[in-house]
Amino acid sequence: MNNYYTYKEIQQQPQLWSSILDLVQEKEFEIKSLLAKYQSLPNSEVIFTGAGSSFFIGEMVSGFFQLHTGISSRAVSSTEIVTHPEMFFNPKKEVLLISFARSGDSPESIAAINNAEKVSSKVSNLIICCNKDGELMKRHSPKDVKILLPELANDKGLAMTSSVSSMALTALLIGRIDELKNLKHQLELAGRLAKRVIKEGESIFDRVIKTNYERVVFLGSGSFLGLAREAHLKLQELTNGKYICKFDSFLGFRHGPKAVVNEKTLMFYLFSNNKYVRQYELDMVNSMNNGIKPAYSIGISQDSITSGSLDQLLTLSENEEFLEESFLMLPELVAVQVFSFLKSVHEGFNPDSPSINGTIHRVVQGVKIYPLP
Repeated sequence: MNNYYTYKEIQQQPQLWSSILDLVQEKEFEIKSLLAKYQSLPNSEVIFTGAGSSFFIGEMVSGFFQLHTGISSRAVSSTEIVTHPEMFFNPKKEVLLISFARSGDSPESIAAINNAEKVSSKVSNLIICCNKDGELMKRHSPKDVKILLPELANDKGLAMTSSVSSMALTALLIGRIDELKNLKHQLELAGRLAKRVIKEGESIFDRVIKTNYERVVFLGSGSFLGLAREAHLKLQELTNGKYICKFDSFLGFRHGPKAVVNEKTLMFYLFSNNKYVRQYELDMVNSMNNGIKPAYSIGISQDSITSGSLDQLLTLSENEEFLEESFLMLPELVAVQVFSFLKSVHEGFNPDSPSINGTIHRVVQGVKIYPLP
């Protein structure tokens, strides 16, 4: 396993998270000054953007960011901003555009910022990037604040792993910039749970990897819907599209998408530890007993769950204290990365470069940017 960049990049994440906390603490004053502007304006907004996994990060963190800062927050893909910027930016509203990028060289990353600024003069940028040499980091604008993550976050493998969790954590910490000292313990707990999944991953996922299925559905609630979306992409990428994956929320899955389930479907549940939310999630799981049953069902949860509808439950912690829902996303993210990596190896792919025919690349290729009318 250690021969693969991807495995090393999954394995190093708990260590990397600690350095992310130090980095954000170093920029505490600058970040507080930036947020204060938007917190003082009643009609301001934060838009998280990126493409692919970098966009899914925004979906994972925007709700928590709004909850803790009080600033209206949402995620919009940079690919949508490139084509329809006028639909997402109100020229009368102050907007902080937070861009996530691993390489910072995606054509859409640059074009999204440029088009947003053409539509509105009230856009400022916070750029969170993993590559010091990326085009995003080379931008020179007095309205830009940049956070360069440690070099370890700049994954060498095709699939984004360390970069995803590092950028997500950075945004979560920025949203709670006044609480950094109090969050250290929570982050250490998240790291311990992630280390357990990494250490025991092969034995934990052995049965589900060997089970016969053709489709995989990932479900998550609230911000975990973004996690489910990232999980579905990770497995598709690392198996070169051999496994067709879908994602949805637990409640949303009932409204039509459940039709995809057949006897060759793997159901993968990403459970919240919010007790109110959990009620809806378990109702959905138990409803799978009605109608066509999937080939296998597995859940990931911080604590124990009673459900006869699950074939396997990965319990991250039996005795550890409660991990806040936002930080629980991190070890659950690591769990789906480990699963996807192991499935890739099991199917005979090279996880560092699983796209045999070159359909997808580490940095997107072939995108032509046209001038905005």
